Amino acid sequence: MPTQSFILGKDAPLESTINTLQAKLQAMGFHIQEKSWLNPVDGVWSVHIRDRDCPVLFANGKGATRMACLASALGEFFERLATNYFWTHFYLGPLTADASFVHYPQERWFDLTDDGSWPKDLLNAELHTFYNPEGNIDCANLVDFNSGHVERGICAIPYVRQRDGETAFIPVNIIGNLYVSNGMSAGNTALEARTQGLSEIFERHVKAKIISEGICLPDVPEAVINRYPRIAVGIAALRAAGFGILVKDASLGGKYPVMNVTLLHPEDQGCFASFGAHPRFEVALERALTELLQGRALDTLVGFPPPTFDLDEAASAPNIEIHFVDSSGVIHWEFLGQIPDYVFVDWNFSSTTADDYSYCVKRMHDDGFDIYIADFEHLGVYACRILVPGMSEIYPVDDLDFENNSIANEMREAILNLTDLDNEECSDLLASLNESNLADERPVAALIGMTPDAGSFWADLRVGELKTLLALACGDEAATVEGCEWIRHFDQIPQQRRSVYACIETLVLLTDRGDTAPYVGAIRQLYGAGVFEQAHALIMQTDRFMGISAPGLMMNGCEMQHKLWAAYEKVQAYKS
Repeated sequence: MPTQSFILGKDAPLESTINTLQAKLQAMGFHIQEKSWLNPVDGVWSVHIRDRDCPVLFANGKGATRMACLASALGEFFERLATNYFWTHFYLGPLTADASFVHYPQERWFDLTDDGSWPKDLLNAELHTFYNPEGNIDCANLVDFNSGHVERGICAIPYVRQRDGETAFIPVNIIGNLYVSNGMSAGNTALEARTQGLSEIFERHVKAKIISEGICLPDVPEAVINRYPRIAVGIAALRAAGFGILVKDASLGGKYPVMNVTLLHPEDQGCFASFGAHPRFEVALERALTELLQGRALDTLVGFPPPTFDLDEAASAPNIEIHFVDSSGVIHWEFLGQIPDYVFVDWNFSSTTADDYSYCVKRMHDDGFDIYIADFEHLGVYACRILVPGMSEIYPVDDLDFENNSIANEMREAILNLTDLDNEECSDLLASLNESNLADERPVAALIGMTPDAGSFWADLRVGELKTLLALACGDEAATVEGCEWIRHFDQIPQQRRSVYACIETLVLLTDRGDTAPYVGAIRQLYGAGVFEQAHALIMQTDRFMGISAPGLMMNGCEMQHKLWAAYEKVQAYKS
């Protein structure tokens, strides 16, 4: 009989999971490369995997064994394929925007209203109140980023409320803006995957509460840690390497299925808190430990911030968001105290997958939250996305109004056709960018949903530079000087281009003082003849946009974007 490796919380042996996922990915045309295997201490593995043909598609795995780690990575890759998460931040192109369905066959489109109110059949009464409490967010804000199809309306996906089985159509825009990857999962069975998704939501919710309130957690007794030899060996190895390692019960008095492992670095006083969640104590603790070292060798555990005395800093939305991204935010000193706010509880909430799921659902319902689930089984493996309004948001609901990712939908076509714009159109686009209040340092490619080719102009073009180029193209001298001044203080634009803008600023300011002719010789020597000629050409509008290519909505010449679209077509074929 072949060897079968089972781990707690999983409904199939690792060998079966790995073989199934690898075979299905291969059949769909995805060729997975395993990169960056790490095994920094016994009992902790991590790996980075990506698609050979489209490296933008990648996932990370972690586990106590090499096999568990690979299964984790493949599962994450699958969940991102099934839920479309791989394409959340990208424009899908005009052909997909006009297709019979953009995201899924079960999607529903809602017409925009004349007065900006949200369509009544969208969401439900409770969700209308939650997402738009003042009723002041225009329904146009809900047009999805990936299609930008204003004429088609608002694209929404059906989610089932677990309390009563009611279906609500939730806009793709809300999901992409607020939830990111929280609550996504793929698994051997529906209950296994759903438990994983709900556990992840618990982990991030409780983690945010602990960090923002400066809660001091109780230590896990060494005798309890030693029940799990593999976990104990990993912790001992980290301590032997010179790190301070705190193992904490993050269940808040036996209420939530969450554990914590915190690393203290004696060389730079960095503090790094890692959390893990699952209804079974051992699984939650193992996840906290493997999360701590995911993608990290021992010699890279530097650079984390020291503890702070400012609770407002720890509780701030930007800090909590950083903790979601890579756990590198600050921790308050109260967290490190020796007098815990809760007693240690030797908890274990279940022993079967069915119990795992039932516990998670009951806990959330008892806390007053509703659970909405969308199932995605079109790729032959169960995957789901779970939303728990009020609990699982990564970004605040206010972002639908103030930081909506669709803000550039109506500017996308103009930006992608820069070289074809006349002076009036350049002026209109510049006005739109100014009115949007977008930060000058925002990358333009991300703003419009482009994955730029490395080394291209688009790869490092920022909003501030784009505004400066538009000002030059339409002859707006004041905006040109303002833009050049911003670029002078922003060092993430290539030096050669920064020199051109510095030269432009000099030429414009000298012109304001009178004739520039007496200074041309000095300017040529200061900046170089090539820089001077390009600066002069941009001012005279004989060179517009520094020769940038304008790929249009079809992204002509954008190799990586077309690889991304080709990958999406592979998945779309399985949805029909």
